[in-house]
Amino acid sequence: MMLNNGCLCCTVRGDLVRMIIELVNTKRDLFDHILIETTGLANPAPIIETFYMEEELAPHVRLDGVLTLVDSKHAPQHLDEKKPAGVVNEAVQQIAYADRILLNKIDLVGEKDLEVLQGRIKSINEIARMKPSKYGEVDLDYVLGIGGFDLERIEKDIMGDKASKDSDHGHDHVCDSTCNHEGHDHHHHHEKHGEHGEHGHQTHSKHHHHHHVHDSGVGSVSIVCEGTLDLDKINMWLGNLLSQNADDIYRCKGVLSVDGIEQRYVFQAVHALFEGGTDRDWGADEKRVNKLVFIGKKLEREALEKGFKECLLK
Repeated sequence: MMLNNGCLCCTVRGDLVRMIIELVNTKRDLFDHILIETTGLANPAPIIETFYMEEELAPHVRLDGVLTLVDSKHAPQHLDEKKPAGVVNEAVQQIAYADRILLNKIDLVGEKDLEVLQGRIKSINEIARMKPSKYGEVDLDYVLGIGGFDLERIEKDIMGDKASKDSDHGHDHVCDSTCNHEGHDHHHHHEKHGEHGEHGHQTHSKHHHHHHVHDSGVGSVSIVCEGTLDLDKINMWLGNLLSQNADDIYRCKGVLSVDGIEQRYVFQAVHALFEGGTDRDWGADEKRVNKLVFIGKKLEREALEKGFKECLLK
């Protein structure tokens, strides 16, 4: 089936809903998954929002995840492409929304260039899983059954298999119960490179040294903080944050410890569309650690950390 003009991102949402319902009604027994392939310039957000906002789809289908195919040979030039003021680079945007990234054509680039590209992608979206490939060859298990929008899989998405490794290397801010960062002794240095406005980001501390490349103001901010949250304060903070920054926060996920609730509270959001609920009980000896990840543009780490800290019980 082809949508009007062949462009999903520009099509009225009703067309997508109508075609999915038609598929379900006429060929339901012939398929288990529906793959929606967009153009190379598509913004994934309207497609994601369709599955959240259109109640007609809920009884029939659910959104599994967003897969982004990256051309390892040509991705750097697309990531560096200059855009008019206020316009987000499409390549950066598609990486930011992804649950999984297929890094294709790795046979056409050197090991060092591939490592740099992986670092750039990670600086944009730190929670998406990446898999290298040649000729697009990949197991179906990697592209189907992603569960990128399942609340029960949020902690795995946030921390991943490298949770402890990333924390040891300073990618997250890990806090004590007061969420006080004064003892971390971090120094930040920014240096511009080239005409594209891209800049390197070096973080120095007593024990660590890193170099990250950021692109177009789009990136990730993660917070890992022990403590218990005031229900009213965290509700108000998250609500205001998402409504006032709906255009800038592409996706966010979190696991929270909330006062008066014996279960962990898990949530996710796409722009201002929010979904949350409780999952399993906190363990008797388990530390109540809050974990949040924000992906978007113009994210201010210090402001996010300060706002979150103010929601903790004193």
